[in-house]
Amino acid sequence: MADRIFAGVFLLVAITYTVIAFTVIRAPFQYDPLGPESWPQIIGIVAILCAVAILIRPDIARLSVSWGTLGRLAAAVVFLAIYAGLYRPLGFVISTFLFSAALSMMLGARPLPALLFGAATGILGFFIGTILLELNLPAGPLAAYL
Repeated sequence: MADRIFAGVFLLVAITYTVIAFTVIRAPFQYDPLGPESWPQIIGIVAILCAVAILIRPDIARLSVSWGTLGRLAAAVVFLAIYAGLYRPLGFVISTFLFSAALSMMLGARPLPALLFGAATGILGFFIGTILLELNLPAGPLAAYL
């Protein structure tokens, strides 16, 4: 029953998102073959199909999640909210470094490997995003050095 309740709520959210994707999101120019408007539309359609699939055939296994796991999920959501808030002012590299290192330590990594992972994720992610994918990522305070 919980699967169907989740699927019903998810279906409503997916339909709302898809309506917005088809009616509100407009890009002033096309810079890839599908265009920036297509991706939200595709995601919305796939989300609707997934929700309908869950409604039709819900999982028969019972979902049992420990309080520790729920706590870690809640902490991950808080980390994501902090990451989103720091993304523009601190830039991609620093905010991604902080997020990746904190999440790694929360998942059990020792501090030094978590810090190295955060540094590699921030720096490599920035260069992959800006050079290979030609994305405009915020540099933040490191703008003078990049």
